[in-house]
Amino acid sequence: MQPQAEPAGDNGLMAQIMIVASALVAIALIIGGGVWYSNSKGEENEAKGDGKASASPSPGGGVAEGVEKAPADPKSKVLFQLPMPKLAKGESENTDGSWITDKVYAKSGIAEVNGYDLDKGGKLWTAKLPGPVCAASRWLSADGTKAAIVFKPAMPTKQTYQQCSQVGALDLNTGKLLWTKTAGAGDYALSFDAVTISASTVAASGTSGGAAFDVTTGKLLWQPKTADTCTDRGYGGGPKLVAVRKCGGYDNPTLSVQTLDPLSGKVLSEYKLAPGIEYASIVSTDPLVVGADVGDSAGDGSSLSDLFSIDGATGQLRARISVPGDDYGAECEISEADGCQGIVAWGDRLYIQTEDSVGSGGQSSSKQIVAFDVVTGKQTGQRADGGEFDLYPLRMDGRNLLAYKSASYDHGGQVVSIDGTTFKQTTLLRNPDTKTVLDVEGQMSPGFAEILYAKGRLFMSQTYVSDSDADEQLAIAYGTGS
Repeated sequence: MQPQAEPAGDNGLMAQIMIVASALVAIALIIGGGVWYSNSKGEENEAKGDGKASASPSPGGGVAEGVEKAPADPKSKVLFQLPMPKLAKGESENTDGSWITDKVYAKSGIAEVNGYDLDKGGKLWTAKLPGPVCAASRWLSADGTKAAIVFKPAMPTKQTYQQCSQVGALDLNTGKLLWTKTAGAGDYALSFDAVTISASTVAASGTSGGAAFDVTTGKLLWQPKTADTCTDRGYGGGPKLVAVRKCGGYDNPTLSVQTLDPLSGKVLSEYKLAPGIEYASIVSTDPLVVGADVGDSAGDGSSLSDLFSIDGATGQLRARISVPGDDYGAECEISEADGCQGIVAWGDRLYIQTEDSVGSGGQSSSKQIVAFDVVTGKQTGQRADGGEFDLYPLRMDGRNLLAYKSASYDHGGQVVSIDGTTFKQTTLLRNPDTKTVLDVEGQMSPGFAEILYAKGRLFMSQTYVSDSDADEQLAIAYGTGS
């Protein structure tokens, strides 16, 4: 799932997850230029216990009212389905990337990205690529029309392995690949495993380093030097641009979280994580929240045991929140700094999915959503319950939280809007209960699929496909007709 100005999903705020459409965020930029070298500076930051909110603007551009309105009848119908791309026996590929604009639903396939009519699913354009898509931005450019992708320069063969060295930007309304660029480290092209966008900057990252490009022209804006023991391991995008920077050797790494000027790469603030933390992911860039598995203690392999709420303007720690994997369902991909799912942050609130729990009577409860205060690190007392169905946070809509209520064997999934103050749930969309439709929806599990909702339409798609999935669908779209 994904943010895009928004994730992950539409004209609002999302990540993402999982989780993408027109940007509602207006981002003030500090103008600069040139090439930047990132130095880690200073001692480890102390926790700032003054309880003050960050001076940084909140995501959502100050929009208090959500744009998603409940239809007279939330019952949806299937708008269209996209068949699984054909693969040879034993083959598998990533299909990361799905986005919504006012005109197009775009979805990655095998060595291509396709744009479809929002309601009928007719193909509007195809952007052919020389090789498979490796990674895709969850966020869109500030104008809500451009996405970034990483792909291979050619199709791999049994004899030839292709690295994910190509970075490009795609105009989602026209399907035009605006540019393709590479970045080098000495005589070698860097290989990237993640990409994000903040305002007009595309930032790509991998284990060997990162680079930033202008989203419209592809001009190299800045590139951290890699001829030392420090590298940028990943970037979080959207309202701000934040880097996870790793220094030191394999046995003794140190990580820092740096808020950057997206045009110049200049470090605006920095927070150093405690020694021994090997991986960190950006949950949100504004408010700045970072997730990590401290001491391999998450409990279920989710790579997330603690959240660090940081003042993005000063680099001071606001709160540390314990979210062990046995109790909470959010997950972060260690290969993607921008890859957390099951968790959404906005303003002074953090919304996170819980895990199933077993009561004293032996009955299991469904996954719920609880709210934390990012300044104090404490729960607010707000809790959303899906009844017998799991709730999965998608993105923000103004001050309201959009969530997906999971399907069951005999009930279609739903999209609900959760009031940010009262936590009252309003159903925006309810999917069909027919078995054939339920079978497809059941293939799109939250946390593993990309789930986007905008203006009465729900899009669910696969992020990884193999030849054994030939009978499944790549994507399915639902609509209420409103």
